[in-house]
Amino acid sequence: MTGPPEPAPDAPGPATVGRGRLGRWRDQVVALGWLVAVWSLLWGDLNWANLVGGLLVGGAVLVFYPLPAVSFGGRLRPGALLVFAGRFVIELVSASLHVARIAVQPGYRPRGAIVAVRLRVPSDLNLALTAEAVSLVPGTLILEVDRDSGTLYLHVLDTHGPGDLEVARDRTLTVERRIVRAVGSAAELRRIETDSPAKGTRS
Repeated sequence: MTGPPEPAPDAPGPATVGRGRLGRWRDQVVALGWLVAVWSLLWGDLNWANLVGGLLVGGAVLVFYPLPAVSFGGRLRPGALLVFAGRFVIELVSASLHVARIAVQPGYRPRGAIVAVRLRVPSDLNLALTAEAVSLVPGTLILEVDRDSGTLYLHVLDTHGPGDLEVARDRTLTVERRIVRAVGSAAELRRIETDSPAKGTRS
């Protein structure tokens, strides 16, 4: 008498399938949250209408233009997230004032330059978050993202020499470190903290 066939050793069980579905839903929720945040930043005002509009637009983007699967293996750290948000607002205001001064300064022609910045955590999520955060600051624009090497190509406004390019590179790596501190995994955080002194980045 033979019993029921035993499952193959490598076949995923119900618990594994359940965790896979839960992980996909979690990734969708995280993606929707970031889309809502970007939508609110683009409008420049945080209110219920923008939040509802961001949820509708973000939901439509995820349904009709599904993003590639990006696994979130990190951990949300509220303290580091607040530090990132605070420093981002400060840099946003400072850069806006700088660009405004350039715009109204008579006869001044700013020089632009392109700089390549290779990130230390070349995951899809980190590339996307860092590129978005850098692009939202006036005076810096992401021209291209090399996914294979984890490199961002930036156009930087108002550069006067190699020193300004190093400042732009250092600033981008600093943004990356703040993002990893806020939402990165333990392994990514160790990598960032180990490489930071050698790179000369700021906190």
